[in-house]
Amino acid sequence: MAPLVVGISGINAVDNPGPGIGVARCLREAPDLEVRIVGLAYDAMEPGIYMDWVVDHAFLLPYPSAGHDAYRARLLHIQEKTGMSFVIPTLDTEMPFYMKHQAELARLGLRTFVPTPDQYRLRGKDRLGELATALGLKLPTTMVVSSAEDLEKAVDRIGTPVMVKGAFYKAYKAHSTKEALGHYHKLVAEWGYPILVQEVVKGDELNVVAVGDGEGGLLGRVGVKKMWITELGKIWTGVTVRHPLMLQAVERFMELYRWRGPMELECIVDGEDVYLVEINPRFPAWIYLSAGVGVNLPARLVRKALQIPPPPMEAEDYPAGKLFVRYTYELVTDLDRFQSMITTGACGDCGVDGQEGDPRRQGEAV
Repeated sequence: MAPLVVGISGINAVDNPGPGIGVARCLREAPDLEVRIVGLAYDAMEPGIYMDWVVDHAFLLPYPSAGHDAYRARLLHIQEKTGMSFVIPTLDTEMPFYMKHQAELARLGLRTFVPTPDQYRLRGKDRLGELATALGLKLPTTMVVSSAEDLEKAVDRIGTPVMVKGAFYKAYKAHSTKEALGHYHKLVAEWGYPILVQEVVKGDELNVVAVGDGEGGLLGRVGVKKMWITELGKIWTGVTVRHPLMLQAVERFMELYRWRGPMELECIVDGEDVYLVEINPRFPAWIYLSAGVGVNLPARLVRKALQIPPPPMEAEDYPAGKLFVRYTYELVTDLDRFQSMITTGACGDCGVDGQEGDPRRQGEAV
């Protein structure tokens, strides 16, 4: 049987890592799946491009803002070069494209397993209060702002410290209105609106990653407690936990909304109180933990989407008390690989003829 060629984005394994390398490692470790990984990058400096023991081929994509036609054309070009037949988008900014065009892409031979646009909208940051009530969770006082004046009013009402959160990524703690305004302007410039101002709730940071089957059921889930986080709030060290109310909330979410694909539930737990922080419509950067504890969620997603039976004796659930540790690593490679990404938009044994050009600079795909 020919290997399954899977495109995976988010291979920016930096201080604010994307989920792509973790997803790719999970698929490589699935004993019943033979895969080749196509890294879908947006910048020639993304480390995953050069991690050839994880990523077989790498290509630059135009930014989603370049428009549907350019993005679609580039994916089809990559498909022609590599035989890519399945794509796992891992970045929030890509989700609108893949959700809107998943049927069209499937007709062209590019399968995905992502939520519907309606499902995506229901977990928006401006609807967390509604979701928290439905899931039996609490919500920190949260205000959606769209101007500096609104932000000042929100900080006055909530009191400091507050969390200032971007529309897609990043969250910063502010201890004064001036500091909150600085974070606000930085986040608007990078991610746009809306910006959330949220009460800081004390407690343990617990997250659950899960995959919904689109029919109201779960393909699996893994919960983690953050033990050590980076300045950007990314987990660096964690331990698997089985918090009943948090796991029940994930099951309830799947049952109510028939979620299709991956998601991450972020909570803060203080005794019996469980506060909903946000729901992300993708795999988190710590997704490799799922494979490490025997519940390989990216592999389960692929099997569900392609109707591949699970292997015998696959773990039904995960153990508590397993430690997750992230670490930094360096590699040395030839400069011509970087130059290839800049000049041709591709790297690896892809049959590239060197005439493509960088699709980011073109604003369109060849």
